[in-house]
Amino acid sequence: MPGATAKGVRAIVTATVLGAGGLAGFGALPAFAACEGLAPEQKMQNTFAQDIGRTLDRIREDGWIEIAVYEDYAPWSWQENGKARGVDVEIAKLVAETLGVKATIRFVQADETLDADLRNYVYKGAVVGGHVSDLFMHVPYDVDYACRFDQVVFTGLYGEEHLAIAYSEAAYPEDKPTPAFFRFDTVGVENDSISDFYLGSVAHGAGADKVHRYKTTLEAMEGLRTGEVMAVMGPRAELEAGATEGIGLHEPPLLGLQRSKWTLGLALSFQHRPLGYAVDDAIAEALADGRIAAIFAEYGLSFTPPLR
Repeated sequence: MPGATAKGVRAIVTATVLGAGGLAGFGALPAFAACEGLAPEQKMQNTFAQDIGRTLDRIREDGWIEIAVYEDYAPWSWQENGKARGVDVEIAKLVAETLGVKATIRFVQADETLDADLRNYVYKGAVVGGHVSDLFMHVPYDVDYACRFDQVVFTGLYGEEHLAIAYSEAAYPEDKPTPAFFRFDTVGVENDSISDFYLGSVAHGAGADKVHRYKTTLEAMEGLRTGEVMAVMGPRAELEAGATEGIGLHEPPLLGLQRSKWTLGLALSFQHRPLGYAVDDAIAEALADGRIAAIFAEYGLSFTPPLR
């Protein structure tokens, strides 16, 4: 699969999974009410009306809604023979159908951080020739991160992503590999990903020569299939997308990580809260009647309902 994965997603997940203190210190944090004592870092900005999306009424009047998804990001969103495919694409179409309009899927490039992606596609638009979309898919939800923004609404939580390990069943006929195994055994990771940081900094003992870095997790899975590595660590959905016969998956305890899973949702401009309410209702309905679970199953992926 050509192209880069979603760097913005990786950045916020890395920050929330590894903790605000980086790689040192994973103690319990004091409990506060949501956003208590946290001033937004990303301030509201004066922008032209055409740069901040459309109202729900305008979307229904126009008969279409533009929904941004990451490009080249299988199994979530990619193009195959000119056709949009992926879990995020199908959920985007589901939302549009519930709103009674047509989905216009916009494939976008991931920037270096999720902050930049939200700025480019949700509330301001890229500096050169950019415009915002009505909705933006595949946004990792973290309450502390959401509190930083007063111009973005995070809503429509539709699933979870988990870190996992894929492995050669022939190489591990009995004990399934854990990070400690990679002191001696080869493992593939996506370069600069959570798994890369974890094995290199948190899971002390992973041999530097044992960690093989690839451009994407799917390329790492190709390395597993061809025997270049004995295992791959990464997001479970991407591992499942690249798994074939003879490859097992499991989610072992990952000591030292603040969290090994995160919730996925949508983002939109704060100016269009009625749209946000309608989108969240559409997602809630599709979770309740099993349509979202069916989309995950269609792509051969495990599904964990989000806490909403």
